[in-house]
Amino acid sequence: MKIMIITGTPGTGKTTVAKKLAKKYNAEYIDVNKVIKENKLRESYDKKRKSYVIDIKKLNKVLIKLITNAKKHKLSLIIDSHLSHYLPSKYVDCCYVTKTTLKKLKKRLQNRKYSKKKIDENMQCEIFDICFMEAQEAGHTVKVITT
Repeated sequence: MKIMIITGTPGTGKTTVAKKLAKKYNAEYIDVNKVIKENKLRESYDKKRKSYVIDIKKLNKVLIKLITNAKKHKLSLIIDSHLSHYLPSKYVDCCYVTKTTLKKLKKRLQNRKYSKKKIDENMQCEIFDICFMEAQEAGHTVKVITT
């Protein structure tokens, strides 16, 4: 029984890696976007970024309940989200951070029809290793997967 989180800049391959790990470890795959939608955790909509604003504390409460329940039933979880590294490290066995080349990332984000501003913002996050640094600062055991 393991609790693993997959984080990284949008477009770096989190979902692909998470689903492969879930299959490999016979773990339940948790799509945090679905958790956010099902639990009505969207606070507001940021028109400039064209994305929802999420209350991380409320999200963590819901995820911690899922983790507690999984542990009770001896189930492994793979939690997929660029927000997953905000979970307290005491609930997580391993944090995987996905990374990719800037060329691949830009192409993937363009294919998703992201605005130039949103692409630039995500490219900067990848350049400065934001998810990796924040995961380390949160005390997670971090493994990097290059996609």
